Amino acid sequence: MNRSVPYTFPCGIHAAIIMDGNGRWALRRGLPRLAGHRAGAEALRRTVEAAVDQGIGTLTVYAFSSDNWNRPKEEVGALMQLLRTWLRSEMRRCVDNGVRVTFIGRRDRLPRLLLPAIEECESRTAPGARLHLRLAVDYSARDQLLEAARRPGATANRAALSHALGSPDVDLLIRTGGEQRLSDFLLWECAYAELYFTPRLWPDFSAEDLSQALAEFYARERRFGGLPAVVSSRG
Repeated sequence: MNRSVPYTFPCGIHAAIIMDGNGRWALRRGLPRLAGHRAGAEALRRTVEAAVDQGIGTLTVYAFSSDNWNRPKEEVGALMQLLRTWLRSEMRRCVDNGVRVTFIGRRDRLPRLLLPAIEECESRTAPGARLHLRLAVDYSARDQLLEAARRPGATANRAALSHALGSPDVDLLIRTGGEQRLSDFLLWECAYAELYFTPRLWPDFSAEDLSQALAEFYARERRFGGLPAVVSSRG
């Protein structure tokens, strides 16, 4: 089941991204869906590089949901191989750029050949302090909440549940591809997240798109249920 990874809090906000639109990107170009996933992997590399320089301390990306097992076996197998390849090719880059990589989600259903790559990447990038990249693979927020609540001795309060989930609150949630829903992603952590939806398909997502999302985030007033600052100051 889920493994709790000790969480460190680097400076900067916690941004989360639902990377949507790989298949549509490929189909619009008359390409197989796998070509879209490969292009999406390149978009992830660009985004990680940009996040390091744009004030993001933690970046959590939705790489493979628990519901994605319902896709054709050939596509699922190709996705798992692509993830393994991405880890092998990007691990050195992450080490050199101070990016710590961890995984959230289940591991008991992942291919055996993928697990050593995950463990090696987590181990070798552990000292990274500039950015914490969290990859959600075989992830379901509902399942994580249920697991945390069912643990022996679990305490029913907000602080205890947050600790059991091992995940910080999300400041900014970005979803590409034009859809406007959370899709079982970080439901607890997104309670007060600012939501940003863009029609841009994930393979086309760029550093400029990330900058635009961050600019809108910083322009918003986050009140967490309170009054606007000007109203509060007037009493």
